[in-house]
Amino acid sequence: MEVPGQGELYNMLHRIQLKTTVVVLSLLVSTVAYAQVPAGPNRPTGVPEGYLITPFGYFHPSCVLRLAEGDTLLEGLVLQHADGTLENVQACTYPRYTARGEMVTTARVEPPTIGHSWIESADATTTTSYGELAATWTVPPAPTTVHGQTVYMFPGLEDINDVVSIIQPVLGWNSDYSNAWGIASWNCCPSGITVESSPVSVSSGHQLRGVMKDTCAAGTLSCSKWNVTTEDVTTGAKTTLSKTPSEGQTFNWAFAGALEVYNISQCSDYPSNGSETFSGVALYDDNFHIVSSPAWAIVDWASGLTPQCNYGGTVSAKKVTLNY
Repeated sequence: MEVPGQGELYNMLHRIQLKTTVVVLSLLVSTVAYAQVPAGPNRPTGVPEGYLITPFGYFHPSCVLRLAEGDTLLEGLVLQHADGTLENVQACTYPRYTARGEMVTTARVEPPTIGHSWIESADATTTTSYGELAATWTVPPAPTTVHGQTVYMFPGLEDINDVVSIIQPVLGWNSDYSNAWGIASWNCCPSGITVESSPVSVSSGHQLRGVMKDTCAAGTLSCSKWNVTTEDVTTGAKTTLSKTPSEGQTFNWAFAGALEVYNISQCSDYPSNGSETFSGVALYDDNFHIVSSPAWAIVDWASGLTPQCNYGGTVSAKKVTLNY
C-alpha cells in the first residue's frame, strides 16, 4: 500500500477529526444539533469537508449552536436552559468561510464578507437606532430544478458602524430540511458561534411573519437583548430566540427583505414564482414610534456573479419586492 505524503496525511487526519467531532457532539444534550446542509462537492476550494452551510457562510459543526425550546443564550456565552440551569458554551476555535470560500480572519461579520453570498436586499439606516422590525411574507413554490442549492429569505438588523453580528427571522430552502422549506430565528456570530432557534417545517403558500424587537425601555439607544421570532401564521407554529445578545451593537441598519443563496447554477434553481414580496413591513425607532416612510433602497449584491436572473425589485414604505 502506498504511504500517503505529508499533505495527504494532514487531510486524512483533518477529515477524521471533523467526523469524530460530529459523532462526539451528537451524543451531547439536544441543545446542540446540526441539521444544516453539509458543504458538498460543490463547495469552494479551501472549505474543508464536513463544514455546514448557514445563513452566514460555512461553519465547523461545533460552531453551530441550536437552542432547544425555552433555552436562552446570555451574554458571555452562557446558556440558560428552560429549567433555569446554566451551561458555559465554548467560543468557536475553528475558522469559518464566506460563501466564496474565503477564510474569515476576524470574529466580525463585516460587509462585504456576508454580502458575498447575498444576492439582493432592501435596506435603510438611521442616525439613532431601531427598536423593532416586523415583516410578513409567503413561502414560495419549490425551485423548478434542484442542484443541491440553498436559498434563504429574511428581514434583518445590523449595526452599520460596528458589524459584529446580524439578527434575523429566516426562511430557508434545503437548510434545516432536505429539499424543503423551514423557518428558524438566527443570531450570528457571538464569539464566532452562529445561534439558531429550533427550526419548524413550513409549506409553500404558508404566510410567515418575522419580528425582531428589543427588550429595553423606550429610548434605549443600544439595547443589549433582543427577541427574534419567526412564525408560520398559517399554522400558528413559531420559533424564537429569546433575549439574544446584541454584542454591544446599536441596530441602525434594517433590511426589510434579503435574498441569500448557495450553489445556484441556473435561474431555475430559484423558486418558480420569480419574486418574493415582504409586506406589512413595520419599522420602529428606539422609542417604539413607527417610522412612517423608511428610505428603503434595493441593493444589488450580485454584480458580476453568475447566473444573472433579472435581479432587482420595488419598494414602498410597507412593502418590498425582490425579483429573481
